[in-house]
Amino acid sequence: MSKVLTAYFSASGVTAKVAERLAEAIGAELFEIRPEVPYTNADLYWQDKGSRSTVEMNDRSSRPAINSKVTDMNQYDVIFIGFPIWWYREPSIIDTFMESYDFNGKTVVPFATSGGSSIGASGKNMQALATGAKVLEGRCFASNVSGKTLADWAAKWI
Repeated sequence: MSKVLTAYFSASGVTAKVAERLAEAIGAELFEIRPEVPYTNADLYWQDKGSRSTVEMNDRSSRPAINSKVTDMNQYDVIFIGFPIWWYREPSIIDTFMESYDFNGKTVVPFATSGGSSIGASGKNMQALATGAKVLEGRCFASNVSGKTLADWAAKWI
C-alpha cells in the first residue's frame, strides 16, 4: 500500500473541509499549505484589479511564500493536492508548493473546489513544475462531497 499525503491550500475554509474529509476517508496524512502572509478578505476580492490575489494570478511567475514545509516528502508515493480554483486554474501558491519539492517518481493528484469552474489546465500546469512526476488531470468537487465519493475516486491511485 502506498504512503499517501493530502496537501491543501484553502483561502475560505471550503477546500480545507474537503481535504480533511479526503484524508480521513483514505487514511492519508494531512498538510496545510499556509501562506507566509495570510490572505485577507481584501486580498481575495477578485473584482479589484489591485487586490493581492488578482495581482498574483495575473503574473504567472508569482510565487507567494509558504510558511511551513512537509518534513519528509520522500516518504510519500501519492500526493493529493487540493486548492480552490482561482482564475480558472490553481492559485500561485500551489505553483510555489510544486517548485519546493522533488516529485520525481511520485503520483500527484490535484483536486479542487469551485463555485462553478472546472479544474481546467491545473494538472498540466502542475506537471510542468514537477519534472519526473506523474501529475494527473484531477477533479473539482462540491463543498458537500461525501467521504465515500472521495474515497471511491481516490482508490485507483492508493
